[in-house]
Amino acid sequence: MGVGLACIRWATCLGYEQVADSLTLRPATAADVPQLLAMIKALAVYEKLEHQVVATAESLHQHLFGDRPYAEALVAEWQGQSAGFALYFHNFSTFLAQPGIHLEDLFVRPEFRGLGIGTALLARLAGIAVARDCGRLEWTVLDWNESARGFYRRLGAEAQTDWIIKRLTGNALQALAARSGP
Repeated sequence: MGVGLACIRWATCLGYEQVADSLTLRPATAADVPQLLAMIKALAVYEKLEHQVVATAESLHQHLFGDRPYAEALVAEWQGQSAGFALYFHNFSTFLAQPGIHLEDLFVRPEFRGLGIGTALLARLAGIAVARDCGRLEWTVLDWNESARGFYRRLGAEAQTDWIIKRLTGNALQALAARSGP
């Protein structure tokens, strides 16, 4: 799909979209790293996972804006104030033989909740997925977070209850990597 067909408005073509008079969505820039890190820490507090945050401004900058970016982020601003973000990256479905987008984190600061910012971020991300010919937009949600689960259900998202996420980190990841040889 060409740029002219994928973009209805010039602002959207540039990745900048004025959604409402008060809300602006745009791709994150390196200048947003301090605000992104602050919101990541606030998200961790909300999820009761602050003990797991080891991210620094330097590591976030390197992996979002360095020589090999691993993820992207959208920033939501309400009347010029940092209000939320969506951090995402590409994955790939072998069954579809298409790329997908994995939403790693979606966060709206508490004082900006209820204004449609979360919905706008997800809608924009769905638009990016469609424009990039992705077959899926996926994310995870904590089982205890009923408000988020209800929000996602209202948007039409289906729970994938037959899949269990497995994760290797820290020493277990290092030990398995050591078995791979030189």
